[in-house]
Amino acid sequence: MTLENISCNKSFGGWHKQYRHDSSTLGCTMRFAIFLPPQASEQQPVPVLYWLSGLTCTDENFMQKAGAQRLAAELGMAIVAPDTSPRGEDVADDAAYDLGQGAGFYLNATQAPWARHYRMYDYVVQELPALIEAHFPVSQRRALAGHSMGGHGALTIGLREAARYCSLSAFSPISHPVACPWGKKAFTAYLGEAPQHWREHDASLLMREASQGLPTLVDQGLDDSFLTEQLMPEQLELAAQHSGYPLTLRRHAGYDHSYYFIASFIEDHLRFHARHLGLTG
Repeated sequence: MTLENISCNKSFGGWHKQYRHDSSTLGCTMRFAIFLPPQASEQQPVPVLYWLSGLTCTDENFMQKAGAQRLAAELGMAIVAPDTSPRGEDVADDAAYDLGQGAGFYLNATQAPWARHYRMYDYVVQELPALIEAHFPVSQRRALAGHSMGGHGALTIGLREAARYCSLSAFSPISHPVACPWGKKAFTAYLGEAPQHWREHDASLLMREASQGLPTLVDQGLDDSFLTEQLMPEQLELAAQHSGYPLTLRRHAGYDHSYYFIASFIEDHLRFHARHLGLTG
């Protein structure tokens, strides 16, 4: 598969690069960003943290606002940030910010007109890692993290595809989407009106039934305006207690839903993943 490099910036001895490629999974042109630490080489491939962003975001939000490159360079960890949905003139869209382009919800849509392009689950799980591992000096040791809608994606994908990842983390995830407005709207559009088709994309329901799990860290700000209606972290916590899932859920007074919150605790998440990726003891 051909990659087109569209930007390149040196950062903390490594390189931040953006690429464009034609996705066979999504049927459109996609963009992603990758940070390669200075340790990355063909002789020393490095593990990868895949970051999934939230509603309205692109690959740029995390890479430009989170401040993750310094510690990633020190640890020897690559970071890959895909876009949040398929995009293009022939890709279905909606006028609202929480449906359509920028709001892929990291699932495979089954309903028209979304099913033609909206297959972000397969893109994140299969196509993107295969592309990254074929073109860059990285290993098959992967971790998965995200924010808000991307936190939902990281948790649900990690819960369903545990063999592919070493660890999971999330900031302010949509923890129980079958019961919140964002989730109900997106799932009805993408998956249809039957709630039984929504369950496999709900982190709380998946975690409640999990027989084994990956080390998982979740951070939630208590001044998050979406906390009660949309995010419902208490449901995730109850699910982990029920199944014995290895979840650490931390609550932080005064923090909101923004990248100021993410930047404040991203180093904790990178060190958490580094331990499970075998980069530190």
